[in-house]
Amino acid sequence: MPDPSFPNNVPGPPLAGKELPTFRFALEASEPRAFEGGSLREQTVAGLPVATRIGAASLRLKAGGLRELHWHDAAEWALVLSGRMRTTIYHPDGAAEQNDFGPGDVWYFPPGHGHMLQNVGPGEAHSVLVFDDGNFAEAATFSSTAWLGKMPPAARAKSLGVSEQDLASLPGGRVFVAQGRVPPTEPEPFRKGPATRPALTNRFPLLSSEPHARYPGATEWRVTVNEFPIATRVCATVLELGPGVLREFHWHPHADEWQYVIAGTVRVGAVGPGEEAPSRVEELGTGDVGYVPRNFGHYLENAGDGPARVLVAFNSGEYRAVDLSDWLANNPASVVADNFRLPDAVVAKLPRRKRFVAGGSPAGSPPEGQD
Repeated sequence: MPDPSFPNNVPGPPLAGKELPTFRFALEASEPRAFEGGSLREQTVAGLPVATRIGAASLRLKAGGLRELHWHDAAEWALVLSGRMRTTIYHPDGAAEQNDFGPGDVWYFPPGHGHMLQNVGPGEAHSVLVFDDGNFAEAATFSSTAWLGKMPPAARAKSLGVSEQDLASLPGGRVFVAQGRVPPTEPEPFRKGPATRPALTNRFPLLSSEPHARYPGATEWRVTVNEFPIATRVCATVLELGPGVLREFHWHPHADEWQYVIAGTVRVGAVGPGEEAPSRVEELGTGDVGYVPRNFGHYLENAGDGPARVLVAFNSGEYRAVDLSDWLANNPASVVADNFRLPDAVVAKLPRRKRFVAGGSPAGSPPEGQD
């Protein structure tokens, strides 16, 4: 039985043999779905079967492109990579908010909250969206246009307080991404006038915030429910790794890890449970997605000649990790030596504190910032 203390605790795929199934998906090289106002690429279990608990999409909107008013069962977390986006969100308690997002900003929509996305322009806007459900397809959301278009004309006219003729131009089904008017630079007022603002905003300026920590050869930005209280079901980090720098061996006891390579080449190695301990090492290039199920021991390493930047998201609002260096440091030396059949002299050389990253400087160099 799934552990009820974990949200979205869907069992992972059974593992057999010595090799893990692939955990790489070439998201940006996949075939896009084209719409009047933009295009969409998706990653679900259909293309990446190991990713049972996190799905994703790469959304590109033309100037004025409008991702229609909609809602869905899954939580949505997104990072804007380029362009300028505007969103509205309506909360079930009647509060509403409108925000603008630039590169490096994050939005979050809780399940069941009505929202829309629009590119303010002037150029294309590109965002990467993360959902806490591997079966979730962005195209399978609850659509406002399909809702009205599929209902009896008399019923929808009565609901909205207008005539059937007034609604004659409604589309007969889902629009999904429309080509709207390029909105003004300053947000337009809501139709009702000033709205009650929600207690928790859906915008967080991740990459313009002070990094969570700086390490030798690496920088980490992190946003969790502590900094972004509305985001109870997804948190994330952006890791910038210098050439050869490795995010040390670790695992996450409470969440799956989803990776999107913003720039560079990243090598990911993972080991699963069981007698044969199936394992796999993959190389992810720019635009590729990686996925490591929770509790799988793994690492990330910059495998290129220049800097690598990776978005790493988790299907939990909290960030937790067990880093190998710190775990071993919290055991007696004799236990570590006997467990790994290592000489005492070698164990004495092992780190005595959490490293987080390796390869950027000598093992003893302390990080700047937080663990």
